[in-house]
Amino acid sequence: MTRKLILAALVLAAPLGAASALAQDAAKGKQLYEANCARCHAVTNQAGTGPGLAGVVGRKSGDTADFAYSRAMRRADLTWSDQTLEEYLSDPVGRVPGNKMPYSGLPTPAERADVIAYLKTLK
Repeated sequence: MTRKLILAALVLAAPLGAASALAQDAAKGKQLYEANCARCHAVTNQAGTGPGLAGVVGRKSGDTADFAYSRAMRRADLTWSDQTLEEYLSDPVGRVPGNKMPYSGLPTPAERADVIAYLKTLK
């Protein structure tokens, strides 16, 4: 009986996505951010080559006044959540074709989950 319950729980949890099933580590995410994102994105609201990412989780795409977003990003109509960040960070060009970010994406769900955990700490 216990095995059937465990199997049923696993089957029901599968559609939740890989990132939500992973343990998220904000400290690892910070290291990944510094290695992959910090060159273009500040952890404040200050724009650089890319928009500042403070408060990005919950924000609409293309919705900060101090950055000249691409037309594609302004029209993407995304709200940055765990799911949309997971999708975008896996393939930025594929998720929002025509965006300005020349980055191929973070290769593994665990890395993306960690970066998203770190982004959530930026207020």
